[in-house]
Amino acid sequence: MITQSTLTELKPSSQPATPVLSARGLVKRYGRVTAMDRADFDLYPGEILAVIGDNGAGKSSLIKALSGALIPDEGEIRLDGEVTRFGSPMDAQRAGIETVHQSLALSPSLSIADNMFLGREIRRPGMLGSVLRMLDRPAMQKIARDKLSELGLMTVQSINQPVETLSGGQRQGVAVARAAAFGSRVVIMDEPTAALGVKESRRVLELILDVRSRGLPIVLISHNMPHVFEIADRIHIHRLGRRLCVINPKDYTMSDAVAFMTGAKAPAEELAA
Repeated sequence: MITQSTLTELKPSSQPATPVLSARGLVKRYGRVTAMDRADFDLYPGEILAVIGDNGAGKSSLIKALSGALIPDEGEIRLDGEVTRFGSPMDAQRAGIETVHQSLALSPSLSIADNMFLGREIRRPGMLGSVLRMLDRPAMQKIARDKLSELGLMTVQSINQPVETLSGGQRQGVAVARAAAFGSRVVIMDEPTAALGVKESRRVLELILDVRSRGLPIVLISHNMPHVFEIADRIHIHRLGRRLCVINPKDYTMSDAVAFMTGAKAPAEELAA
């Protein structure tokens, strides 16, 4: 269970000067529609940054740009202070940025181990791997089992069972474990508790805290305000294609966040991005 003492222990005590991942002036247009309008973003080491906004605010475009799924028309993205450019999601993955999409991007008919290594399969050493391209299944199964065990997810019957036999929460756990296994710098989670029950949502929140406790900063995109205010260190509020402000959940209420998000209330001048 997540307790207040756990949250206090896990939350970073100070905010470093250099963000792990940042963006400045991102612009993306689709004809006359501007999806991102000089959008800014900052993610600091060891934090959970929630990104919230109304439908159509441009959250998805921002996250796609940060994960390599979209190339901005203008602006720059920095990773550990260095300007970088992602031409594809694979570029972002190679840079250590893993994304858990709302659709999970899992293949139901494949096993848990195969899904963990989907697109990153380990080949057997020597001629068997280089020429015959045979997979090293024992190695993949061991790594997958170890990663699931680290996150307390080894409640499944077998690492080789098809993903389609798992519950919604277990499938989410596999996606999170895959991100934690390969994400060396940043993990982005898009609506991780959507369509899950209360018990499974609780387990996913615990997983997010487990991943952060291992030193990985997390970007959490969610419409679930109670979850956002429970585990986020800072909340990035996106409106009309850009960052409106960033708030500390300890200093504001959920009603304040919704009012900022919908335009019913303007943030204080010192919060404005």
